[in-house]
Amino acid sequence: MSAADAWLVVLLTAVATFVARAVGPLVAGDRALPAPVTRVVVMLASALLAALVVSSALADGNRLHVGADTVGVTVAGLLLWRRAPLPVAVVVAALVTALLRQVGVD
Repeated sequence: MSAADAWLVVLLTAVATFVARAVGPLVAGDRALPAPVTRVVVMLASALLAALVVSSALADGNRLHVGADTVGVTVAGLLLWRRAPLPVAVVVAALVTALLRQVGVD
């Protein structure tokens, strides 16, 4: 992919994001959303974040790959699940990932 193609993808993604975010307020106006729709919208952010984390942790180009970064993300997830502070989880995950890469885990 050339640099021009990459910038075109970035531009198109930005335009699509703007349009997608503008549609809701334009269609709904000042009306409140029905309760079932509100419940779904509230859950969408968590589901999207989880999908991004999982795909980033397991994707290596065009294939699935489990490596040091996957273990680091898993450690961070476990620490956050056990109510560890976010900075602690990030630092420990980075240390685990670095140590595994130091010993040769891809």
